[in-house]
Amino acid sequence: MKTFIFKTFVCTLVGLVMGISQASAHESMTIHDIAGRDVTVDVPVQHLILGEGRLTYALAMLDHDNPFKRVVGWRDDLEKADPQGYDIYKAKYPEIDQIPTFGGIKDGTFNVEQAITLTPDVIVMNIEAKGATDEAGLEQKLAQVGIPIVYVDFREAPMEHTDESMRILGQLTGQEDRAEAFIQFRTDHLKVVHDRLAEANPKQPDVFLERAAGYTDACCMSFGPHNFGAMLKLAGGHNIAENLIPGAFGNVNPEQIIAANPDQIIATGGSWSAYAPNANWIPIGPTLDEEVAREKLAELMKRPAFTEVKAVQDHQVHAIWHQFYNSPYQFVAIEQMAKWLHPDLFSDIDPDQTMHELYDRFLPIDYHSGYFVSLRP
Repeated sequence: MKTFIFKTFVCTLVGLVMGISQASAHESMTIHDIAGRDVTVDVPVQHLILGEGRLTYALAMLDHDNPFKRVVGWRDDLEKADPQGYDIYKAKYPEIDQIPTFGGIKDGTFNVEQAITLTPDVIVMNIEAKGATDEAGLEQKLAQVGIPIVYVDFREAPMEHTDESMRILGQLTGQEDRAEAFIQFRTDHLKVVHDRLAEANPKQPDVFLERAAGYTDACCMSFGPHNFGAMLKLAGGHNIAENLIPGAFGNVNPEQIIAANPDQIIATGGSWSAYAPNANWIPIGPTLDEEVAREKLAELMKRPAFTEVKAVQDHQVHAIWHQFYNSPYQFVAIEQMAKWLHPDLFSDIDPDQTMHELYDRFLPIDYHSGYFVSLRP
């Protein structure tokens, strides 16, 4: 009965959706997405759904006048995972409170019928959702009403996929030139780090990366060879969990941290009152109080896994904005980690200034500091 109702619903809407899509079409383009699919889309799109609200980080660099002018629906994660960032955008674009929100594909709360009623030209998904999308048959359901899905990736393999994901979004929005300008900016900054490390060939400090430190009482979430693990490697560090965690994310027990005795510790932090209101996470991010973040970081280093390790004894303990793991801005995190790990080699590099320039050149909102803190004297 449910299948019959859905098919009837689809048939009722198909004419409306196709009519609107054709009316707004400018050019038919075949886009090769991150999932390796060739998807035909009428571009520039007039209406899109963001399968993740944090795709705003990328979209805002392209639709500089108004990042939300095409967005007819989005997942509700931006407000929950980055409330400070959401509030900064909301102050300039108060209409974002009126954009219909969705749950996630992976947790089964994405409402396909609601998505269809919003008549998007395309739905942009992060590649991590593809498994759940395939399992739910979502692509086939949406194809019945002419709504394509395009996959990008700033999370699973951001170092490999960021440039191509920005190009895809540039094609969808007709902002290819802005996408290329950002890609060049990112490439130039990464090249400085790469070239200096290649020439100097310094010893790689052993580093423990704690993912979302204090988010839970358990110790400790971390990164394998991907995501922040890959960023750390590019910054000239050795991730002690590289061979302990096979994928991007996993856990390391306290005994493994003590045995590895890392030279430095880098924790990720954010503002997660929506997810874990009573936890001891480190409040890192735009507009947040760096002194409070520093105090929280110091308190977390009193846990048994950390008190005696070299990094804590030497005050080589740092915290960084967690959302670098899921945004095109991750090259700034690489700069900052390189500066922490090799301060003499990168003494002239100012990651905060890089972030400031990123905002000034590419984003429609004002810059606010708060992305990095350190216990280093």
